Amino acid sequence: MNISVEIPDSAAADLAVAGMDPSRALLEAFALEGYRAGRLSEAGVRRLLGFETRYEVDGFLKEHGAFMPYTMEDLERDTAVALEVALRARAERNADPSH
Repeated sequence: MNISVEIPDSAAADLAVAGMDPSRALLEAFALEGYRAGRLSEAGVRRLLGFETRYEVDGFLKEHGAFMPYTMEDLERDTAVALEVALRARAERNADPSH
């Protein structure tokens, strides 16, 4: 889909002075806002901006301060899984007489 947007010449000039293509700058801003608002996933950002890999998306989001949402519940779940893995590894080590 093609969408045309009119912006003041001064705004386009400011973007061009910064070395940015105004069309690309607006597309990136659209993608960032969509991601921050929860309307676009990382995969959606990747498709919209034409990135080849997830790592490019991660770098783009990090560069613009748009970090993946991470809740307290996520932290608690990750902590519980890490503890379970550590306890299982310790039990296996203690069960193996060669250690």
